[in-house]
Amino acid sequence: MLKQIRSAIVMLLLLTLLTGVVYPLAVTGIAQALFPHEANGSLVLRGGQAVGSALIGQPFDDPKYFWGRPSATAPMAYNAAASSGSNLGPLNPALLENVKSRLAALRAADPGNTSPVPADLVTASGSGLDPHISPAAAEYQVERVARLRGMEPAAVRKMVHAHTQRRGLHVLGEPGVNVLELNLALDGR
Repeated sequence: MLKQIRSAIVMLLLLTLLTGVVYPLAVTGIAQALFPHEANGSLVLRGGQAVGSALIGQPFDDPKYFWGRPSATAPMAYNAAASSGSNLGPLNPALLENVKSRLAALRAADPGNTSPVPADLVTASGSGLDPHISPAAAEYQVERVARLRGMEPAAVRKMVHAHTQRRGLHVLGEPGVNVLELNLALDGR
């Protein structure tokens, strides 16, 4: 019995060392060597200061900015420590209320816009952290952003187009516009 306890303790220590120290260090080292930007959070820097991450959405509510997809994280929007969807089903009245309030905010920010509102501007993503919107959601906001920044809509569309990420290998995923990068480009023009 003592021999079994000793071998069990040795195995516990060995596996703890292997899975708790060696493996995490190896994965971290490989990530830092091959993908340093992503491994360090894909931080977006301006003037040496981190202003956000290319992988996590940020809240923008000023009408002169493009607005991202709503976040369902708590206790604050785009909380990376609480990644989750809203878990509100299509028959849940709270989902309808959330959509109505988001529609009202969009209409209040741009009362002349009678275009249909793209779904990704009124519904949260599964993670609640999505940094991208669809090209249609960006197009919906072009006139408002251009008007409030004193720009021609064509110039804003050109910037949207320049910040639209295409499908991977031309077939994977959907095109998307990184809201933070687009807004920073507008601020920097």
